[in-house]
Amino acid sequence: MPEVLILDAVRTAIGKRNGTLARSHANDVLGAVQKAIVDRTGIDPLVVDQVVGGCVQQVGAQSANVARNAWLAMRLPQEVPAATVNSQCGSSQEANMVAHALVGSGLAGVAISCGVEMMSSVPFGAMAVEGKYGMPREGTYAEVYEPTTQFEGAERIASKWAITREQADALGCESQRRAAQAWAEDRFAGQIAPLEVTSYGEDGKPTGTVTFERDECLRPTTMEGLAKLKTNAPDGIHTAGTSSQICDGAGALLLATPERAAALGLKARGRIVDSVLVGCDPELMLEGPIPATDKLLARTGLSMDDIDVFEINEAFASVVLAWQQETGADMTKVNPNGGAIAVGHPLGGSGVILLTRALNELERSGGRYALISMCCGGGLGTGTIIERI
Repeated sequence: MPEVLILDAVRTAIGKRNGTLARSHANDVLGAVQKAIVDRTGIDPLVVDQVVGGCVQQVGAQSANVARNAWLAMRLPQEVPAATVNSQCGSSQEANMVAHALVGSGLAGVAISCGVEMMSSVPFGAMAVEGKYGMPREGTYAEVYEPTTQFEGAERIASKWAITREQADALGCESQRRAAQAWAEDRFAGQIAPLEVTSYGEDGKPTGTVTFERDECLRPTTMEGLAKLKTNAPDGIHTAGTSSQICDGAGALLLATPERAAALGLKARGRIVDSVLVGCDPELMLEGPIPATDKLLARTGLSMDDIDVFEINEAFASVVLAWQQETGADMTKVNPNGGAIAVGHPLGGSGVILLTRALNELERSGGRYALISMCCGGGLGTGTIIERI
C-alpha cells in the first residue's frame, strides 16, 4: 500500500463518570476535536475527502451518524462526508483503519479518523441485547456460541493464563502511578484540545463555563487500598481498581498521502506502517491483542524488540497481562503514561486517543515505532503500527 502519513493527532482530556463532560453533547465533544485538527493544521476543511468516526453505543445522543452530526455541529462544510463505524471497543481504531485504507488506496487524498463515547449520558449497556449487555442470548447465535459478557471474558482470560489478583492489582497500581507521573511531567502537552464546558452548581443550574484540559479519572492508589476492593465477580480477580473506568472523551487524526501533504505545505509527524482487525474466540472474547500483534509483526517483518512504545488498552488488567505472557513484551515500554485503568476508556473514542498518545510519546522519547492494540467485544482485536517521522 502507498505511504499514508499522519499530519496531526489530537484528543480531549478524558472526563470521569458524571464529571466535567457529563452534560456535554457527543456532537459537541467529537466536533471539538474534528475542528481542532482543522484549526491546528490550518487546512481548508474542504480538502478533507472523508471523515470516519467510531462510536459503540450508537443510540440517543450518539445515534444517527454521530461523526457526521459532530462535523455539521461545528459549522464545517456540508460537502465533506462522514460515516460512523462500530467494532465495539475498537471502533475508532477501526475507523482509523478505514481512513488508512481510503488514503492508501487512492479513494481519498485527505481523511480524518475520529471517535467518541460519552458514557455518562449514554451509559455502558445502553444498547443491551435482550436485556443483558453482551452477546445475544436468544436465537441462532446462542446455539453456536455461549453468550458471554466482557466481564466474564476478562475472568476467563485470568483463569486461562493463571493471572492472580495480586498481579492484576500490581498492574492497576502501576497504571495510576505512571499516569500521575505523566501529568506531573507535563507529558501530554500539545495533544489535548481544550474544551469550553458549561459548569453547574449544586442546584443543577448553569454557573458559567470552565476550560477542560486535564484528565480527571486519576486517583491516588496503593496496593493496600486495591486489596480491600470487592471483586466484580464473586470468584473473580478484577475490581474497580483493575478495570477500565467509565468516562467521556474523543480524539481525531488527520491522514494524507505524501502528495497531498506536500500540496498543503504540511510536514508529517508520522506514518501508518500497518493496520489490522482480527477475529478471535467470542466466548473468551478479549484476547484480541495477542493475534493482532502476531499478525502485525508477521506482515511488517518487525519484531517486539523493534517496537519502542506499546499502547495495549487496559480494558481489564488480565488482557494486558495475558498479552505480555504471550508476546514477552518489556513492560517498561507498555502504557508508559498509564492506561485505561487510570485514565479511562471512553469506548468508541479510545482507539484514536491511544494512537494520539502513542505518537506523542514517540516524539517525547525519541522512539521510532509504536504498536497500538485493543480487545473488542464479540471476539475481535484491533492493531496498528505507526512510525515517527
